[in-house]
Amino acid sequence: MTLTSPKPVQPASNLPRIPVALSSSSVYPLSVHDTFAVAHDLGYDGVEVMVTGSQISRNPETLKDLIERYRMPVLAIHAPTLLLTQQVWGKAWTKIELSAAMAAEVGASVVVAHPPFRWQTGYAGNFAEGVRHIAEQYGVTIAVENMYPWRVRGREAKAYLPHWNPLPEPYEHVTWDFSHAAIAGMDSYEEIRRLGTRLSHVHLTDGTPNGKDEHLLPGEGTQRCAEALQYLSETGYTGTVAIEVSTRKAKEPGEREEMLRQTLEFARVNLNQVVDE
Repeated sequence: MTLTSPKPVQPASNLPRIPVALSSSSVYPLSVHDTFAVAHDLGYDGVEVMVTGSQISRNPETLKDLIERYRMPVLAIHAPTLLLTQQVWGKAWTKIELSAAMAAEVGASVVVAHPPFRWQTGYAGNFAEGVRHIAEQYGVTIAVENMYPWRVRGREAKAYLPHWNPLPEPYEHVTWDFSHAAIAGMDSYEEIRRLGTRLSHVHLTDGTPNGKDEHLLPGEGTQRCAEALQYLSETGYTGTVAIEVSTRKAKEPGEREEMLRQTLEFARVNLNQVVDE
């Protein structure tokens, strides 16, 4: 499929324009610096920084320098609450608080956090109340991300407390990830409708119900990505849509950038932000 470069415009209605951000995970194994450069070159509205072992991802002063250099705001901070980032920023609550503090310092309005793992019993016991308190303290939104069931030898293993699905939990704000929904056998379009105003952040990607967190380009999996974005554009969604796709298989020069350009265009078209030339 050949796509032309997107031309962003205000939606036809008087609803606010939904910003589209590039997650630093989408350029992996390239750097956070590369995320800013690619987002600037392709015309994204901002970036989402995933906090990892990378020093740049944990340094607000460096991030502010990149914001100024590329005229590219940080719209979200992803807290280091993944299994792969267990050693980053120490204890569970420290991860959340430092992420919120950095978000406030660099001007990001949202912190993305995963639900607690089952072995984090003390942290999990007052998680909803704790994130609410930290969010109020730093003046940011902490949006808990939907995850998916883990399976061992074909049987579900309880990995998260109280659950991988944030919908029935008392979280004020939720991040919705299409790839995670695919693994869980959920329909993102329907779940986003159920979330209503609790939906504060979106990870745009795709996936299939094969048990792998694929983070495909939207349209390559089974999720109703286009319909979900169209619904957001029509209902006054005030959060950010962050592109979180895997480009690790890119090998040819410019291949990664083309994947991210196509995904940006997919978002712009379905958010009603593109006009015909």
